[in-house]
Amino acid sequence: MSSRVIEVVDHRTSWADEFSDEKVLLGSVLNSANVVEIHHIGSTSVKGLCAKPIIDILVEVKSLEELDKNNNLMESLGYEVKGEFGIAGRRYFQKGGIQRSHQVHAFLVGSPAVNRHIAFRDYLIQFPEIASHYGNLKREGASICNNDIGVYCNHKDRFIKEHEVNALRWKFT
Repeated sequence: MSSRVIEVVDHRTSWADEFSDEKVLLGSVLNSANVVEIHHIGSTSVKGLCAKPIIDILVEVKSLEELDKNNNLMESLGYEVKGEFGIAGRRYFQKGGIQRSHQVHAFLVGSPAVNRHIAFRDYLIQFPEIASHYGNLKREGASICNNDIGVYCNHKDRFIKEHEVNALRWKFT
């Protein structure tokens, strides 16, 4: 079995279009009465920020149980259904196999996870110097991790935790 390559690339303007296209597909199969909003999150949503070339999508829903009923429809779009996948209150879906192209994270509308993801994205957009520092840290992590996602994530962890707190304070106070 081949392993995933951890690669951080320069920002691609195509990421916004890739998100928009996927949002249309998701909207076409998910129950519109359950879906409140579909957001582009993660580094690919921040103009100018380098990233792993994976489109992160956040879906806010009224009911996770209702979303679970759409697992076959998510599979029809090429997504692998992963359940909570280590995060309570989340539904996680991956598309694109080992070198995945898209990840969908679904949470209940208004949950702390939704607020955290949106605040962090908006904070990086608002403060490009912090985004630049984050980008440097991501490149460094990719260069030293030897394709170990745990090492890569641990390399960024302290920065993310510190700046998520700052982002939430900035966005909600």
